[in-house]
Amino acid sequence: MKRLLLCCILLAVSAALARGQDVLIPMDDAQANHLKAYGVVFHALERGTTSEWLLNYRGGSFLMPAAPAVLRELRTEGITFKSLASSASAQIVRTVESPGSNMSVVRLTKAPKIAVYAPDGTVPWDDAVLLALTYANVPHDLIYDEEILNGKLSTYDWVHLHHEDFTGQFSKFLRYRNEGWYIKQQRQAEASARKFGYRKVSALKLAVAEKIRSYVAGGGFLFSMCTGTETIDLALAAHKTDIVPEAYDGDPVAPNAMQQLDYSHTFAFKGFRPNTNPYDTDHSTIDVGPPPRPLRDPTLDYFTLFDFSAKWDPVPTMLTQNHVATVKGFVGQTTAFDTRYLKDKVVVLAKPPERAQARYIHGTLGKGTFTFYAGHDPEDYQHFVGDPPTDLSLHKHSPGYRLILNNILFPAAKKQKQKT
Repeated sequence: MKRLLLCCILLAVSAALARGQDVLIPMDDAQANHLKAYGVVFHALERGTTSEWLLNYRGGSFLMPAAPAVLRELRTEGITFKSLASSASAQIVRTVESPGSNMSVVRLTKAPKIAVYAPDGTVPWDDAVLLALTYANVPHDLIYDEEILNGKLSTYDWVHLHHEDFTGQFSKFLRYRNEGWYIKQQRQAEASARKFGYRKVSALKLAVAEKIRSYVAGGGFLFSMCTGTETIDLALAAHKTDIVPEAYDGDPVAPNAMQQLDYSHTFAFKGFRPNTNPYDTDHSTIDVGPPPRPLRDPTLDYFTLFDFSAKWDPVPTMLTQNHVATVKGFVGQTTAFDTRYLKDKVVVLAKPPERAQARYIHGTLGKGTFTFYAGHDPEDYQHFVGDPPTDLSLHKHSPGYRLILNNILFPAAKKQKQKT
């Protein structure tokens, strides 16, 4: 009996070895579900299983030990993978790390703790990042002004800014001031400001923006899309003055507001001018708005990802991993960044052809980093209030959503010294 049991164990071990000790998750056109693959890698990190991110190898593939939980999830989610013997894995790594290749191996070691800055009651389809996190089953917490002002932000590794207006102008939607949802939003914001001892919503939002800035300077990872990108820098630049029209806060714009703007205090932008017309939904000169007609056609609007050196610039390479080089455009209240207002050390990750615009940028502040991605929803060209939610099961290969998920895994990378 003991001999039979031993034989069974040996056969099981041999079968396991034959099936392979590692698993390769390709991220090129062979992948059946690009977006779900990120969730599998994230969950493996949560269980303590490290992963290798093979930059520029088959669309930014992943290589990890073939743990039973990993294999089970890959099969359940319908994700393409290949089992490999350790010798085959080693050969792939040698190929990726070979001196003549524009590829590199980055080790992912720990799942980041994720927060989304968004008000209570936010529905996932209001925000592309919430859609991506939900679809990929990546755990996250919703936090808002109270949690940030009470110091909770420091407990997270990565934070995303929902489509927030940090200037306190309620997204400049004054034309909706008689709508129930606008009235509710305004009342809640004003009550929150009073609770924390601020006379105006703009003062409350500035305090929150300052906390977020300190979080990044201390080593945090910040990601934002649409108006969150533009308005946080507007609020920070105006920390010594008042740029909010009387229609929103009861007092006029400061007479010398433009002269008192402090661009040294911002994340990504300099030299811009706020738009103080209360009825114009443009916040500032940062946003160049939707492309001019006839380019405001989803079939003609696209942007191109920059090609970085994987070995010398691993961070921007991680952030731009994709199975395509061009991504279809999409608009939002902040659609694209005017490159004239970018700070010198900000890295442009993607831009439309033949236009002085950036759609996707990255930079550092102190010990931390920020990544700003213009537009509202990569799979909904022109999203309107009340539009139905985007169903990501219909967009499993979305290059635009892959850029969001790259940012979710980026903080898990073992820190590497930037070479340029």
